[in-house]
Amino acid sequence: MSALHSINDIRATLRGMDSADLMQLCLRMAKYKKENKELLSYLLYEAEDEASYIESVLNEMMEHFENIQDNGSYKLVKQIRKIGRWLNKPIKYSGLPGTQVELLMHYCQSLQPWLIKKPNITALQTIYLQQLKKIDAALEKMHEDLRGDYTKMRERLNKGLR
Repeated sequence: MSALHSINDIRATLRGMDSADLMQLCLRMAKYKKENKELLSYLLYEAEDEASYIESVLNEMMEHFENIQDNGSYKLVKQIRKIGRWLNKPIKYSGLPGTQVELLMHYCQSLQPWLIKKPNITALQTIYLQQLKKIDAALEKMHEDLRGDYTKMRERLNKGLR
């Protein structure tokens, strides 16, 4: 297998290509891997309306949380981690700190009832704390005006941990 080229090399090569060739490359990448197809679908159809994208992701996440079965602490934690891994994809596709903060805050809010029901499962608390750290990191990347609104919501999440 040949060596990977840098993003700058790829960018320079893509600039020299015509649109038909670019389209063929995109379609080939979309066929090759599901994640590429999901990203391309986001960029083409959902990136223009971030609010409806967030809403659709939240609806799907809520379905996942509603389908959680309490079959013991190990399986419960496993299901919640799976939802978190699933949520990372839409966050990655968007790349916007606001989207990341909003989705992670809703994830934490959905996790809070489980923390109340199962306070002795430390893995759930650890997951919750990790998500709060991710929220804090994303808040740092946001514009100050937007950060203020989300900071209040973030403080409420801190209270939910107690």
